[in-house]
Amino acid sequence: MEQPSTETDRLILRPFTLADATDVHRLVGDWDIASTTLYIPHPYEYWMAEEWTGVRQGQFESGKEVNFAINLKSNGALVGGISLDINQTDEHGELGYYIGKPYWNNGYATEATQAVIKYGFEVLGLQRVFAAHFVRNQASGRVMQKAGMTYEGCLRQHVKKWDAFEDMMYYGIIHED
Repeated sequence: MEQPSTETDRLILRPFTLADATDVHRLVGDWDIASTTLYIPHPYEYWMAEEWTGVRQGQFESGKEVNFAINLKSNGALVGGISLDINQTDEHGELGYYIGKPYWNNGYATEATQAVIKYGFEVLGLQRVFAAHFVRNQASGRVMQKAGMTYEGCLRQHVKKWDAFEDMMYYGIIHED
């Protein structure tokens, strides 16, 4: 089964393909993107983007995650990515996203987040969606708040990114919200 696409007023959220590897490499390879996301290394090599885009469909088919390329309706440009890591047993999904630096401060992250939360509840049947951000990345927290998520707490020195422990702020939303 192929992953479906979804749309918002300004965005098309669609499955990643191997053809996206060049744009993924360009956007994710930026130091500012890698430094504020937990699992993106730096430097981010082209082969990493190629490998990553190549396994997305399999992850969807296994029910483990859904990943969307975020494209502008106006010109088709790939501006970022957004995902839900799915826990089927507990019926929740962990949201993760990035927007390429040239596209910051346009509301794309909030718009995509709202659409993926809706997708999680209405299509995947999830009970809860949650997300976390490094304390130093307050812009990501504002996205979560604008998308209707509620602050749930801070886990001090919860993860290690590049030899430094990071505090993580958690937000969540349940289906009834």
